[in-house]
Amino acid sequence: MTKKQRQATVYLLIFLAGMAAGALAFFVVQVQSSLPTDVVVSKKSEEPVKRVQRPEIREMLLTPNEFSRPQLELKEVNAVVIHYVANPGTSAKDNRNYFEGLKDSGATYASSNFIVGLEGEIIQCVPLDEVAYCSNNRNEDSISIECCHPDESGKFNDNTYQSLVHLTAWLCGRYNLTADKIIRHYDITGKNCPKYYVENEGAWTQFRLDVEAYISKYGEDVAQTEEEPNEM
Repeated sequence: MTKKQRQATVYLLIFLAGMAAGALAFFVVQVQSSLPTDVVVSKKSEEPVKRVQRPEIREMLLTPNEFSRPQLELKEVNAVVIHYVANPGTSAKDNRNYFEGLKDSGATYASSNFIVGLEGEIIQCVPLDEVAYCSNNRNEDSISIECCHPDESGKFNDNTYQSLVHLTAWLCGRYNLTADKIIRHYDITGKNCPKYYVENEGAWTQFRLDVEAYISKYGEDVAQTEEEPNEM
């Protein structure tokens, strides 16, 4: 191979490397633009969301501690995140006590603002103005709801479901959130949670529709309701 041929080969390799780098950059941009948009924080509804009455909530706040109630300020709420406890047959109180026990065991960082039980009971573990350790990178701008379930399918029974619809509808009105701001843990991290509503997309769509229907039926315009006190 002559000197000119070697030079031509080098130039060709440099040109091909440049083309490959450009193609890779284009591919990355295309992949990023096709990612799911559910995890992107968007603006709240410009129109006030009707408010429903607050459901019955039993306050059983966790003891302030590093592992389940760090008392970090929750400065804004852009989503309500639905979870399942992944522990069939356990009660809301059982799961609340698990979170409480983390202050002593230090086994992990975990908690939730609310837990909905098998009898439809709602227990609040973390105040609404504090961060709960439940939704990964959305902890700082969301309210979390853990739900109990009777079996391995992860499907909520009717008592749990009805209370969840009411609680979620109330939170949507309180924070002026539309149904597209009701998301699953799955929509944040890809985790199979809440299991039944990841594996049954139609049931998840129906849940959002049921929340909208509840707000439509029982909600009142903000001007007709008293302001919520900033407790819990």
